[in-house]
Amino acid sequence: MEYSHLGVYSGLVTTAENQETLFTRNLEGIEIPKKAREVLGFCHHPENPIDVQVEIKWEKDGLSGEEISWWVGYGPRTHAWVIKPPGVKSQLPGILALHDHGGYKYYGKEKIAEGPDPINQSLSNWHQSAYGGRAWANELARRGFVVLIPDVFLWGSRKFPLETIQSSVFLGIPNEEQIRKKPDTWDEIAWYNFWAGHHEHLVAKYCNLLGTCLAGVVSHEDRIALNYLQSREDVQANNLGCLGLSGGGNRAVLLRATSELLKAVGIVGLMSSYRALLDRHVACHTWMFFPTNWSRFGDWPDLAGCMAPSPLLVQYDQQDELFTLVGMQEAHEILSARYENAGCPEAYTGEFYPGPHKFDLEMQEAAFNWMRKWLI
Repeated sequence: MEYSHLGVYSGLVTTAENQETLFTRNLEGIEIPKKAREVLGFCHHPENPIDVQVEIKWEKDGLSGEEISWWVGYGPRTHAWVIKPPGVKSQLPGILALHDHGGYKYYGKEKIAEGPDPINQSLSNWHQSAYGGRAWANELARRGFVVLIPDVFLWGSRKFPLETIQSSVFLGIPNEEQIRKKPDTWDEIAWYNFWAGHHEHLVAKYCNLLGTCLAGVVSHEDRIALNYLQSREDVQANNLGCLGLSGGGNRAVLLRATSELLKAVGIVGLMSSYRALLDRHVACHTWMFFPTNWSRFGDWPDLAGCMAPSPLLVQYDQQDELFTLVGMQEAHEILSARYENAGCPEAYTGEFYPGPHKFDLEMQEAAFNWMRKWLI
């Protein structure tokens, strides 16, 4: 078979498969989390936030909000929002809302939530294109949850300074000097996102050199956030979930495979068999989607389904430009079989929606109701 992006090197796939058995599903569910942690690294010490501080509090649009910050041991402080119904005295279920990748790293939590200040036009456009015009984390809080929305490594409060990125990224292409000048039509946000896209490759190299991978570092920070959520006095410690689109769904898969704290997990627009990506659907994805060497031990859906019978929701966009429909259907079959074999087929819900890569209002309503079913 010839693969579009490999061309004359398409035989590399067959040769690699002759070296190692790839995308196998021989590991049992209980073995997958152990192997996933070995592959990801960055998980061998206590994962608790350092020096947690409450920055500000607010009441807005019928919700209570807090901005929390903590340190993970490297880089700038992580900033996160906690949004919940106001005036509730009893504990509520907690949900970790995971922002997307989207090639948009200037902001993190703001891409899926609204804080104390009005949003700008860039964020409004993002909400409209990806989320049906809604800051979905706020809406989820209205349904009776304490929702934590943290920035993660490379995004928002955790992003690299632009000057550091520009000094380390060497493009080495014709007209490089012109490319290093911000176009008149670009604002600060678009300019930062352009450079951050090139910078991710360099960060991934450093992660590999340091014995982990980008997926490992991001998942490490998400486990710190989840541990903080569990520790809050207003949260039911045994009733935790997470939910995210795209890069957020990527993060949800990794978190599902490496934490036993989650009772219910929702993955939106980030599920496929790996083999179905090989022709032309690798270049469009983040390094987070390819944990180093994981394909030697399993497929991507294996990570998502390894905690069966723990409830799992996966929402697929049928015309998703980032995947093939065949790959999504294969993933659905893998997950269905894993939950069937675990004796709990009803705990897995796979939903297919028409349209491109998105988490629109219809999908949100279904996901929110599903979370309420399992957590409230």
